[in-house]
Amino acid sequence: MRAWLLLPLLLLSSFAARAADACPQLSQQTPTDVATRIAAVACREHLMWYRPFIDRNGRLANAPVMEAEASLLSIGDDRAWQRVARYWRDSGLLAAIGHRRGATDCLYASATGPQAEACRGFVVDTPWSAAFISWVMREARVPGFRGSSRHFTYVQAAFQNPSTNAFDVIDVAHAKPVVGDLICYVRQSGRLFGHEGLVPLLRSGSSLDMHCDIVVAVNPGNDATAYAIGGNVQQAVTMRMLPLNRNGEFWGGLPLRIGDGTLCAPDNEAACNMNRQDWAAILRLKSPEQLAKLPGYLPPAQEAPGNEGPEKAECCIHCVVGSGVPRCPADAATPAGTAPTSDTE
Repeated sequence: MRAWLLLPLLLLSSFAARAADACPQLSQQTPTDVATRIAAVACREHLMWYRPFIDRNGRLANAPVMEAEASLLSIGDDRAWQRVARYWRDSGLLAAIGHRRGATDCLYASATGPQAEACRGFVVDTPWSAAFISWVMREARVPGFRGSSRHFTYVQAAFQNPSTNAFDVIDVAHAKPVVGDLICYVRQSGRLFGHEGLVPLLRSGSSLDMHCDIVVAVNPGNDATAYAIGGNVQQAVTMRMLPLNRNGEFWGGLPLRIGDGTLCAPDNEAACNMNRQDWAAILRLKSPEQLAKLPGYLPPAQEAPGNEGPEKAECCIHCVVGSGVPRCPADAATPAGTAPTSDTE
């Protein structure tokens, strides 16, 4: 066959090799190892939410459905808000946050009725990304993991009790991501913490707003991308794509949030990158041999009422009609010139 006839075939094979989202294949598997189980569970959820993602340049490229919607997800009979309620319910965390208005209604929520509306209001006004992580770990039967409604709680547990925990806390700046890792950033405004600023707080027992995503695929030699999935990222279960170099390290380091208070705006596109965060830690999943020595999935942490961080106020800005949750006063709304974020706990 002439060389020029081979060119289209080579281009097609090259494109297929670079289409490296592992989720469609992972979602069909029932793996035995813990790391792949974590990735498979997260991938199934991502596909259920119609595969929203943030591309390598930090742009939200697809967002077909959001948490508050009554639209059915792609698999099963759950509507978007009902699926989030399931993360809370099946992770065992509803009791831990049952003082929040509408939380107990999520135990019984159906498609219609006042309990469903109250539960939907709870879903919309309560950060749920840590509940998603906790649900995935439970579904994947990860030993030595204690779920929490706050990311900081389980990160701190891994730091303070490494011998009995499924994860080790390592500096994100000096780590190559692998499947099953949690990659985490700090959400505190006003300063950048990084790993050096996070460690003293993990040691002292203080608290901090954080967010973590699950690494589901790492392809340095294929499409030079790490794929990570998180809950409540732009109000859905969303994939984040992060560029890698040929050694499997983050290309030039992870993109960092601009620390001078600069806001994303049409005349300041450099700040409009959703991958720019205060990256602070990777939770590295222990080896299969180490995991085999740990106890099973632990009961979730019971947070004290009023200890949920800045979102603790029981009021809403984008209220669901009939939820029974009061609207926040004007001075509690998002300050002028800023945008509310859904990259939340």
